[in-house]
Amino acid sequence: MRWIILAVATFTQAAAAFFTQGIGALGPQLQHDLGIGAAQLGLLVSAAQFAPLAGLPVAGELLDRFDERWVVGAGAAVVGVALLAGTLATGYPALLGVLLIVGAGYSTVQPGGSKSVASWFGASRRGTAMGIRQAGLPLGAALASATLPVIGAAHGWRAALTSGGLVALAGAAAFVLVYRRPPAPAEINRATGSRRGLLRDPALRGALLAGVCLISVQTGLGLLTVLHLHEVAGLSPGRAAAILVATQGAGVAGRIALAAVSDRARTSRPSVVTGSMLAVLAALALLVTPAGGSPAAAGAAFVWLGFFGIGWYGPWVALVTEAAPAGRTGFALGLAMAVNQVAIVLVPPLLGLLRDMTGGFTASWGLLAVMAGIALTALAPWRRLARSRG
Repeated sequence: MRWIILAVATFTQAAAAFFTQGIGALGPQLQHDLGIGAAQLGLLVSAAQFAPLAGLPVAGELLDRFDERWVVGAGAAVVGVALLAGTLATGYPALLGVLLIVGAGYSTVQPGGSKSVASWFGASRRGTAMGIRQAGLPLGAALASATLPVIGAAHGWRAALTSGGLVALAGAAAFVLVYRRPPAPAEINRATGSRRGLLRDPALRGALLAGVCLISVQTGLGLLTVLHLHEVAGLSPGRAAAILVATQGAGVAGRIALAAVSDRARTSRPSVVTGSMLAVLAALALLVTPAGGSPAAAGAAFVWLGFFGIGWYGPWVALVTEAAPAGRTGFALGLAMAVNQVAIVLVPPLLGLLRDMTGGFTASWGLLAVMAGIALTALAPWRRLARSRG
């Protein structure tokens, strides 16, 4: 039964994230149809992530009090209904409003799906299960990147919203119909302490800061990949979107593979995340060299970035789950993901603004490299803890 639960949680994650993760692939068309620049496009990406700043901690409390089945199902349903209503949007400001509502609904899906998986899997397989579950986001992004530009080109951006709404509603229905709580809680090793004590734990604080920095890289990939390949490497929007699909597909593989590696020894989780950051830095360095203008080299760099710059999430969320106080897994996940939302909201418009102000992508990639470097430092407490356990 637990593998069925994992499958439906992954599907619901992919379905709820489908449209918002495809905005980057729709970027050239949205810029043309709505008459907006890169900064305004980045604001569209951020709009769907603004409400979770407040919504994720609330969702965490709800998940600790009520059945995930209804909390997650209701949130995914709000995403679907809002996107369908968005087909009535008359322009850019109305679309921003729609995406704010979408974000409110999505607030329950990410922590709720993670908590549901954590409750069904013990520590020895939790990293792998979390990696598969978290692969739902890049999976949804890859499918969206492959289909939404085609739908948008043929029928307009409103048809893309309709598709996203129907997919989200399918995810909500699947979770409500299939999900059940486990007959007995799976064994979970947690740190002791209260909710306030979470922020006094230096290792957990480091994990939170690392999450903020690395989610910035992941968000930047979704926004800038197509634009960089189109403007710098000279690829058509269609070919650039195809590489974005490959990048997101690599992220799916990375989330599963890196999480599986981290399960071999729980002390290896921080090492896996650290190695991912080093790989991200190498690829970002390539993009700001003349090789970043080569279609082959830039395409390979983006696929590499997809594997490591998206794949880090499974081991990271397992770290957060295992550090949660007893009975507060939902709150801990909601808190961690709310902290990440700060970067998800602020980084896309900032990256777009840097692109508009400088006329290139060097400053944007450089900022993400700095964030990856900060993440390396932030995980030092986890690496010391891993060495002491070893």
